[in-house]
Amino acid sequence: MEDLKSSISENNIPRHIAVIMDGNGRWAQRQGIKRIFGHQNAIEAVRSVTEGSAELGVDFLTLYAFSTENWDRPKYEVDGLMSLLVNTIKEELPTLQKNKIRLSSIGDIEGLPENAQKKLQDAIDLTKTNDGMTLVLALNYSGRWDVINAVNKLLEKGKKSIDTTDLEKNLSTVGIPDPDLLIRTSGEMRISNFLLWQMAYTEMFFTDVLWPDFRKKDLYEGIISYQKRERRFGKTGEQVKA
Repeated sequence: MEDLKSSISENNIPRHIAVIMDGNGRWAQRQGIKRIFGHQNAIEAVRSVTEGSAELGVDFLTLYAFSTENWDRPKYEVDGLMSLLVNTIKEELPTLQKNKIRLSSIGDIEGLPENAQKKLQDAIDLTKTNDGMTLVLALNYSGRWDVINAVNKLLEKGKKSIDTTDLEKNLSTVGIPDPDLLIRTSGEMRISNFLLWQMAYTEMFFTDVLWPDFRKKDLYEGIISYQKRERRFGKTGEQVKA
């Protein structure tokens, strides 16, 4: 693992990494246990990628924790996820404080159970003065909701014509730079309604590793892959080099 870490250039660390944490259910099925246990065993992966990102100097880490579509899952699984969310936020506070990590969130937070909203806000308040990495939890989030919500805000303000700057100032990610790198686990190769506007020029890294098994070494592999690429943003390679 240290060999991988030493291969990472300190001069090209992605400022913002977004992660689609996929494969908890399949991990549990392979163990012959219920899906909810897959979610419970994913906490170590969250801790590992959070600490690893902070240690490397990543400024923002966004974790896709619960999408608007996840409400369609069986009720027992949704209830278990909400309970797990509350407990995890409480248990991980010492880790956030130790690493001076500031907690934030995006999504329709008001749609979460009141207990989850309270625990989340308490943790955000307790970590707001931390000056290290910002950990963003995408909860009850979808990229389509984000764009539509921003447009509705602008319509309420009387806007008749909307430009890029107007929209970006009203997205839930205002103040957060667009992701440089997206990591998705479990071998699936899609973005699943996540940060649709923000990922226009995001580099993507897909791994077969199921999320509960994801550790720092897997994070390092994603960053090394990212650093081997030439980001052109619509320009030619010659223009970028110049």
